[in-house]
Formats: sequence, C-alpha cells, structure tokens
Amino acid sequence: MNSHSNTFNQQLQSAWASQGSMLCVGFDPDPKRLPPPLQGKPEGIYEFCREIADATADLVCAFKPQFAYFASQRAEAQLEKLIKHLKDQYPHIPVILDSKRGDIGSTADHYALEAFERYGADAVTVNPYMGFDTIEPYLKRTGKGVIVLCRTSNPGGSDLQFLNIAPNSEPLYLHVAKLAAEQWNSSGQISLVVGATFPEEIAKVRAIVGEMPLLIPGIGAQGGDIDATVKAGTIAGKPGTGMIINSSRAILYASSGNDFAQAAKAVAQSTRDSLRAAASK
Repeated sequence: MNSHSNTFNQQLQSAWASQGSMLCVGFDPDPKRLPPPLQGKPEGIYEFCREIADATADLVCAFKPQFAYFASQRAEAQLEKLIKHLKDQYPHIPVILDSKRGDIGSTADHYALEAFERYGADAVTVNPYMGFDTIEPYLKRTGKGVIVLCRTSNPGGSDLQFLNIAPNSEPLYLHVAKLAAEQWNSSGQISLVVGATFPEEIAKVRAIVGEMPLLIPGIGAQGGDIDATVKAGTIAGKPGTGMIINSSRAILYASSGNDFAQAAKAVAQSTRDSLRAAASK
C-alpha cells in the first residue's frame, strides 16, 4: 500500500483495522534517561527511538515524536532520520509531529513546510488560540492531518479551556470542538486533542464531533483511566476506532537497562491489550 496517496484519516482508519490497536507511542527522548550505552553517543537519541519504534511497530496505530525533545538537544537531524526510518519501514503507520504550533498566516505557512516537507510528518498538532487563519495554512496541505488542541490533560488546562463563553455560556473547549467540527474541517483532515484525565469531557466532545479522530494523551505516566477513556471516546457501533491513545514515558522508560526495547514492547503490548479489552466491553 502506498501511504503517500492516502490522507491522514485514511491512514488512521486502515491502521486501526490492520493493527487492531488504538495505541500511539510518543517519542519524548530525554538524554538523561537514555540507557548507558547510548548516553553521549552522537546519534544516541535516534538509536533509542528507532529501537523502540522497531520493537513496538506491530502494536500501534501511530507514532508521535515530540519536537521540543529533539530541538533542545540540537537533534533535529536525528528527528528527520527517525521519521524517514518510520516512513520507509512502516508506511502504513501515520506519524504525528507534536509541536503545538500556533502562529499567523505566513509564519504558519513555514511551520507547515517544516512539519510536512522538512520532517515528512503525516499530521501536526496546532494551537487554536489565535483562530482559524492560523490553522488554515496546514489545511491547504492535501491529505495532511491537523490535530487541534481542545481539552488538554495538564492541570492548568482549565485556566482557559473551562471558561464559559457567550453566546451559550459553554466551556471554551466545547466551543473549539464545535468550530472544528462545523466550520473549520474543510479538508476533512482535522482531529482534536482531548486528554485522558477527563473522560466525561471526552464524551462531551465525542457527542459534538461525531466520528472525528481524537488524539488522547494522559494514559500511562499521567494516570488516565483506560476503561473510562475508551468508553467515553468510542464511536457508536465502531469499537476499536476513533482514538489515537498516546503513551510516551511509560513505554520509553520501561527499563533503564540494555533491555529497554524489549521492556518497551512488553508495556506497549499490555497497554494495547488493555485498550482492546476496554473497546470490547
């Protein structure tokens, strides 16, 4: 299958089906937590991520490198190399560049170039705070996914996302969900980020957006409840689809020893199995 002719949503649909998984492995490589043989190695970050990718590729519906973890270490070239490896070896698995971009017009054009041309990602995360014209440049990229922050899993998310706004006095995050579903999704390639730490809010977003995919961080290290999350985000009549449920640290750092890739595979497998079991309830 040539994934390049497919849209991000089509890639997701076929990955949910062929992989039987809603798990996404996130790459947040912290140099201090790399196994000793890779610490200080010129391409240690790339080798660490590549080994975990190779160990978990049959268990996931997506991969999600976090841009800042690479850029802070001057490891952008390693990020390019990692995504190239993922696209070469696993073209059926979409790659999400998690960079939460949010800037106007011509600047957004350049962020879109960076995500889709330089890095070759299939989708990018964006921040909607500055409105539609900051999201539009990404939507012009045929078939590329645009994943909009809606309800984030961090404690401070409520500072803004939970404020009630006119005209319906509804929380801002639900207004974002409505804009995304009803006005912005001209390409059919928008998804939303909704954190696993708030299952009842996932259900409210799902009710608004229909079958739109949800990227759900916050299980694993952040402690989100798998059963509650899957129940809240499931599309009626289509279990096992509709969600990209991310785990990063719990999988990446399952072991600090030389068996890190095998340990990551074991945690990824048990997480995938828990998600599957929850979906079949």
